[in-house]
Amino acid sequence: MEKHEINEKVTAALEQIRPFLQADGGDIRLVEITDDLIVKVELRGACGCCPYSIQTLKSGVEKAIKEEVPQIKSIVAVNI
Repeated sequence: MEKHEINEKVTAALEQIRPFLQADGGDIRLVEITDDLIVKVELRGACGCCPYSIQTLKSGVEKAIKEEVPQIKSIVAVNI
């Protein structure tokens, strides 16, 4: 899978989970996908300061992205 294809699939996965984050006053922004397939995101709003943000990142965001792009190694938040 090429880099632009991975980017499109990750973006699509984020769009699928965005409404759930926004319902709780948060949001998410894709910062970058590294060459070694690590996705860097920024959690915004309530998600950026929530004590459960790590859980949201791992059980929600990471799961959704890896379902679309299993090659992704990990998802990290740049602001946690």
